[in-house]
Amino acid sequence: MGNLGSILNMLRKIGVPSIISSKIQDIEKADKLILPGVGAFNNGMANINEMGLLTVLNEKVLNDKTPVLGICLGMQLLTSRSEEGELPGLGWIAGETVRFHFNQEGTNLKIPHMGWNTVKPIHKNSIFRNLSEDHRFYFVHSYHVVCEQEEDILARSNHGYDFVCSVQKENILGIQFHPEKSHRFGLQLLKHFVELDLKCSGHV
Repeated sequence: MGNLGSILNMLRKIGVPSIISSKIQDIEKADKLILPGVGAFNNGMANINEMGLLTVLNEKVLNDKTPVLGICLGMQLLTSRSEEGELPGLGWIAGETVRFHFNQEGTNLKIPHMGWNTVKPIHKNSIFRNLSEDHRFYFVHSYHVVCEQEEDILARSNHGYDFVCSVQKENILGIQFHPEKSHRFGLQLLKHFVELDLKCSGHV
């Protein structure tokens, strides 16, 4: 679910051998995993369950500590649950996914949050390292992640209020925006993910 071809093209542009696959044997052999997604939380988890991928993903990510990057819906699926559906999420990041709620009367902010926005990294020595001061990324989403643990928050953005737009827990990373729609900023971020050695604890 998502613009898989565009992500694959960006990885090829930076010289990274990669494939699109839902085959268990391909996932087992992968050095790094990217879990992209667009659409509803329930549908995303239903797809993972129906394709029989939950066990191999848990094994690779939780036991083997294979680096994984969740993109947009893929980041939301990292959490335990969502206001958008009833199915449990992957539960790799302690937290939940909630819809934007604006309490101010007369606000003209729209949902979904769509378009370019700046990102405020908390841990710059990560996938956000060496980004220029004018860096910005492209968002399309109506829901955002709320983390239970402050240390899992990697970056925030703002749409009416500050929200978590990137997470990291050891080898598990997530970004709410679309790198494949973010031109040179997205390309640089994917390059950083590929280059990072995440098989260690904490932020690197």
